[in-house]
Amino acid sequence: MGSEADRVMAVAFPDNQVQVLPYNRVVKDLNGNTGDTFLKALEARFTIHKSRSQTPIEKGQIAIYLSGEWYMLDAKTGSDALDVDVLESGILAPILGITDVRTDKRIDFVGGIRGTQELERLVNSGAFAVAFSLHPVSVRDLMRIADAGGIMPPKSTWFEPKLRDGLLSHLI
Repeated sequence: MGSEADRVMAVAFPDNQVQVLPYNRVVKDLNGNTGDTFLKALEARFTIHKSRSQTPIEKGQIAIYLSGEWYMLDAKTGSDALDVDVLESGILAPILGITDVRTDKRIDFVGGIRGTQELERLVNSGAFAVAFSLHPVSVRDLMRIADAGGIMPPKSTWFEPKLRDGLLSHLI
């Protein structure tokens, strides 16, 4: 039968009963940039404008909270790239100097269930300089990547419903 380490708990939900929320990001500093120079660096790569919306309306957009203002970044690439990949390769690494989101202490992740109010609170508190609100990954994109044998970027999806934890069954 094998050891307990050979087993993994799994669950299956129909795709129409799973809600995928975004896993948003907050960054502690602007890597030596001011708010204005950060926005200029973004404008060199993307279309960006002030926005009343705190969440992206569609795939290919990233909402940014900086200095008490929301901005919408149009990151449409014409490809199947995930918005989180665009954020990492187009903003975090080249502008903010975050090359490994798994180990860099300057970045933190905010589960989508906590909402954009939490992003605003973290930036307004002074603990973080900028927040990124992402459009949720679609189940279709998730399945496309899985079917291709790919791996999702770290902290790219927040699933609801969550499984209850703390309850274990063990045969004695």
